[in-house]
Amino acid sequence: MVKHQPLQVYERQLCLSCITGIYGCRWKRYQRSHDNTTKWELLWSLILLFTFSLLLIWSYFWWEADNDYNEFNWFLYNNSGEWTDGTVPILATTAAGFTYIAFLMVLALCHVALGQQLNLHWLHKIGVTASLLTTIVGIISVNQTWTQEWDIIPISLQATGPFLHVGALAAATALSWIVAGQVARAEKTIFQVVIVLLYLSVLLGLYVLPLYITSPCIMDPRTLKPRPEVFGHQGVPMLAPENTLWSFQRALQMNVTGLEADVAISVDGVPFLMHDLTLRRTTNVDEVFPDRKTKAASWFNWTDLQQLNAGEWFLKNDPFWTASSMSQKERNLTSKQRVCSLEQLLKMASDHNITVVVRLRRPPRDHPFNSTWINETLQVVQNSGLLQSLVMWTQDDEREQVKQWAPGFIQTSLVKHSPEHLRSSGIRGLLLRYNQVDANEITNFSNNNISLTLYTVNEPWLFSMLWCSGVSAVSSEAPHILRKVPSPIWLMSPRTYQLIWVSADLISFAVVIGIFILQKYRMSGIRSYNPEQIMLSAAVRTSSRDINVMKEKLIFSAQPQ
Repeated sequence: MVKHQPLQVYERQLCLSCITGIYGCRWKRYQRSHDNTTKWELLWSLILLFTFSLLLIWSYFWWEADNDYNEFNWFLYNNSGEWTDGTVPILATTAAGFTYIAFLMVLALCHVALGQQLNLHWLHKIGVTASLLTTIVGIISVNQTWTQEWDIIPISLQATGPFLHVGALAAATALSWIVAGQVARAEKTIFQVVIVLLYLSVLLGLYVLPLYITSPCIMDPRTLKPRPEVFGHQGVPMLAPENTLWSFQRALQMNVTGLEADVAISVDGVPFLMHDLTLRRTTNVDEVFPDRKTKAASWFNWTDLQQLNAGEWFLKNDPFWTASSMSQKERNLTSKQRVCSLEQLLKMASDHNITVVVRLRRPPRDHPFNSTWINETLQVVQNSGLLQSLVMWTQDDEREQVKQWAPGFIQTSLVKHSPEHLRSSGIRGLLLRYNQVDANEITNFSNNNISLTLYTVNEPWLFSMLWCSGVSAVSSEAPHILRKVPSPIWLMSPRTYQLIWVSADLISFAVVIGIFILQKYRMSGIRSYNPEQIMLSAAVRTSSRDINVMKEKLIFSAQPQ
């Protein structure tokens, strides 16, 4: 006699197999577990969460730091002596690391939502550790070499804060499904209370966060000041080699209000335009004067400087990834550029009646013009024919004497002082890096008739924020980009923002309550449900059902009567 042969039917769950398999290499159903996660694995989950949070901040930093990528590369050049785009490997590794860690976070949340035990595979643990250590090393390196750039985070939050808040609120609301499921599934009341209190604390913090979000662009649109003037910083160095005539001509094509240049003085007394201390980065001095390539630019005479090519490096290094888009005519003009003198720049400015910002660099101590460099430069300015009212003089040395020789100059300081001190010193303008002033200081300077110019502003979002703040002018390496910003990227009244804020909070609260009620109802009858529970069935299955289920027969040996 043979007994009845029951069937064990297991539902296929390919999605669950992929989740547990990728996260912990648990591809088989018998490898999975609904037991509580061990303390060791909980620790790794916290490490994963910390790594994700750190990488999120690191990624956001580099996303917003694109305004200053050229500045970063210049720092690298000063340390290594070779020009490379150091942002490329950083951005590539950051994107790869963040994508990987974010994917693991999603898998971990899926495990929690499905009630599966967290068990991160050892290969992933190595990957998480490598990502964490790499990010920490990167943060320390930036903190040591580029400390001032951390200011980009609070500045950028003024532009992105209202939108990041809505995004964070949506994410926290979506997480309520997992939280509610854990609460409904838990058997201990204390655990339920702790989870609910932690979640509600985070949610409440997000609800009131707009109280601490400030942005110059949350304002009455009727009080918006005129569009800031745009100065070409070294011309348009994104489109042409910096501090060359071709670069300044491109800037004029972009309808800039003024031109800003760095001025050095040659060994024979000719003021010329050069940003670096040496000529290695922006000329072919290595080829023409290989034995003098490390000498300061001021130790060359004007005849020697005119032998150098100041444009081929731009085509070769392509510092802004724009050389490939140049026409053949533009490439020919670029390749023929020479070191530009201050006299040539001033003549161009005089012909077009635009402002020139002069930033001088004192020659070395033993230089023939170390004591008379101001006079030599001033003489060139006065002989150029450019109106004194179009010259922004930034040098503090011998400023009182310069005022007497050229009373019409716009005396401008490179150091931030109080409006009272500036007025008493006869200074009418400030030229500062954009992170050196906040919105309140900008308003204070404006109310005291101090013209404020901030550098270097390349990105539309930063230009928009400064516009809303009331800045009178910006110095940019990308006038061709800023000219496409006829108004701030976004601008809303306080009442509109309050309406968005309150509406988002109410919608989030209603959705969270609804999800908690739904999860409680959903879990009430299946608290002990196992997604892979065994179902005994003697019923005949259709052929289509046979495709979607796995049947295993338990064969019993025959029992004699």
